[in-house]
Amino acid sequence: MMKERLLELLQNEYSALDVMTIADKLGLKTPEEVSNLQTVLEECQKEFTVYLTKKNKYILYVNCPNFRKGVISVNKKGFGFLINTTPGEEDIHISADNLNKALDDDYVLVEVIDESKWEGKVISILKRDKKNIVGEIKNEKGKLYFAPLDPRAGLVKVPQDQIDNCVEGEIVCVKLSSDLKKCNADIVEHLGHKDDAGMDVLAECAKYDIFDKFPDEAMQQTEEIPTEVEEKDRVGRKDLTNEMIFTIDGADTKDIDDAISLEVKDGYYYLGVHIADVSYYVTEGSPLDKEALRRGTSTYPANYVIPQLPHKLSNGICSLNEGVDRCAISCVMKIDSRGRTVSSDIFPSIIRSNKKMTYTNVNEIIEKDNIPEGYEPFAETLKSMQELAHIIRNDRTRRGASDFDIDESKVVCDENGKPIEISTRVRGEGERLIEDFMIAANEAVATTIYYMQLPGIYRVHDVPNEEKLQDFIHFCELNGQHLTGMKTVNPREYQKLLNQLHVDDDKLAQIFKSKAVRAMAKAVYSTDNIGHFGLASKCYTHFTSPIRRYPDLETHRLLRTYLFEHKLDERTINYYGSHLDEICQQSSDREQASAKAEREVNKMKMAEYMEDHIGEEFQVMVTDVTGTGMFCAIDNGIEGFVPVQSLKGDYFEYVEDLMCLMGKSTKKRYSIGDRLFVKCTRASKEDKQIDFELVKDLELDNNQEELEDAKKLTLNNGRSKK
Repeated sequence: MMKERLLELLQNEYSALDVMTIADKLGLKTPEEVSNLQTVLEECQKEFTVYLTKKNKYILYVNCPNFRKGVISVNKKGFGFLINTTPGEEDIHISADNLNKALDDDYVLVEVIDESKWEGKVISILKRDKKNIVGEIKNEKGKLYFAPLDPRAGLVKVPQDQIDNCVEGEIVCVKLSSDLKKCNADIVEHLGHKDDAGMDVLAECAKYDIFDKFPDEAMQQTEEIPTEVEEKDRVGRKDLTNEMIFTIDGADTKDIDDAISLEVKDGYYYLGVHIADVSYYVTEGSPLDKEALRRGTSTYPANYVIPQLPHKLSNGICSLNEGVDRCAISCVMKIDSRGRTVSSDIFPSIIRSNKKMTYTNVNEIIEKDNIPEGYEPFAETLKSMQELAHIIRNDRTRRGASDFDIDESKVVCDENGKPIEISTRVRGEGERLIEDFMIAANEAVATTIYYMQLPGIYRVHDVPNEEKLQDFIHFCELNGQHLTGMKTVNPREYQKLLNQLHVDDDKLAQIFKSKAVRAMAKAVYSTDNIGHFGLASKCYTHFTSPIRRYPDLETHRLLRTYLFEHKLDERTINYYGSHLDEICQQSSDREQASAKAEREVNKMKMAEYMEDHIGEEFQVMVTDVTGTGMFCAIDNGIEGFVPVQSLKGDYFEYVEDLMCLMGKSTKKRYSIGDRLFVKCTRASKEDKQIDFELVKDLELDNNQEELEDAKKLTLNNGRSKK
């Protein structure tokens, strides 16, 4: 109540007030009320709602005419910009002298010191960016020092005694201290030598607290874990080793945590999803468990893997390898002809995978009816599985689930870490089948825990933000897609909205899908089950990948505690009720950090790949248009930038209402979805940037033969001949 009254008062105050003046205006009389006011003011400061001046007076940030809050972007030349502070305003330029120790991506308070030039200076750092800083140990006149790999990191002070324990050429990761007024840091990880293969990837991941090395305690625990299932492990488990159970994964997958089975009888499908029982080996609170929680997830930058668990576990005893017994948790679902799960049985089991199948070979069977050698005994079961997958998918579509199958680029590197091929990942029926079955199992497990009314971890996806949704509809309108608005914001209405899109070009359709995803909320982990909007699911969790995701591992523990061991006492329930929120927050944070690291590594590797193709021509599609130029993508996903100043024949300006670049004299437009021929003029692995120069437009309607020739040029890893 006090907080609401305070903010309502300050909303109309444009001069800073001291505590007693605020107390008088609020009619506070007792010392207790004034003390409470001071507590609330301190809370508002921490939330960056109220600003405390040097004269100990208070004013709302929004009422400070020369103050702006936001994330700062620091240029490698030393100056920075406060980006997108207020709609309609330019970015605020901040010279190197006025950064006040602010680093790239810090959340800062800036004072505008020259409104005519939009010049500003950093008053204070409100929140330091969480990323670590990676650098090389260099030698100057016999003295070792720390040099950040990214010059935007500024002057970072690392204790000399820590540096002296390193060697020249070593790459280390440092973490900044909590003191926002200084740039002191400590070495937290020794990554290796700068010339080691893959060091560029490890360095990029280290910025996000992702390291490949495991603590000694975790490795010692790993060594004590058996490599085979022992007799004592079979106690209390259902023996499924004689059933037809197999896995389907990519050809190079080594950490296999899910297997499937199917029986059709009495008009029902009995789908078995059998998941590696990782929680049986990674005990709660153990060194392995603590490290798995710290990591939160496995990370897959380019074609590397930084696992959540050591390889001995993830590729060994916890991997459902062909022909060996493994401990699992099985979820067998009874599914009717409409795709509804009538009932489910979840239990600990021992399984033996009959075959390690690959998506490529499975797709040969269910898409082309070609049966590769060794797959003959499984062909009919696979066809029945495909039938069930379509039924499950259709049911999900009826509920309101939308198709967000967005193309991803696959980066292949040689043994030295150099990118040699970049292509688009192909998702066939086999990939979709596994996805459908895993979604069904996740829903069955979530529903089981939810209806027991016990603490659980849910994968939740909130409704789209109304403003972002309107922005998406506006984007569609500007690009020729006339959509009828939604009556209410729910999955079915959103599905109807997306179904109004009619885009013939597959690559252009990908752009619309990507924009639709950005309009939605991020999926996160939570103990509060609000449902999953994108899947149109009332109850959803993550259960099927405990090798690579911590929430799945914890969900296995909950199943063991609640269902198998029947521990439903008050102490157990209170324990999980009190610490699952922390696990959800940590897991959500680490998932986002992992995704950022993967994106940055891919950008770096794509730029490195294009360094060998400068001067070559490519067919591209315009994916975004800004005031400074156009982003354009080759069909394999490599994206570059065409600066507006490089466009010839006219002076081009950005027209916001049309979302295009338009020639002042010719009225020539460049818009999202346009096909162009470009030449790569610059590529920098260090900057993660690729620059294109327009060669000519690709007239799709008037020259179909030229279009077909251009498409052929993109088949060879996305590049043309010189």
